[in-house]
Amino acid sequence: MADEILTDYQHVIETFTFITGSGGAFEFKVNGDLLYSKKAAKRHAEPGEVLQLFREYIGPGVEPYPRSK
Repeated sequence: MADEILTDYQHVIETFTFITGSGGAFEFKVNGDLLYSKKAAKRHAEPGEVLQLFREYIGPGVEPYPRSK
């Protein structure tokens, strides 16, 4: 998940933070904005959920970073 976000959207990310801690704590922040907190949601993120939250955060007009072929 982190690899996909960083590879595809490196051009729009200033800071990218995954925070883990005791008891399975998990938070995901981009540019200082909290996008997902396991503690607040009281559950694990579903597959693809964090990526979807990130895509909603950056908006529909942002294309993935072009990859060389």
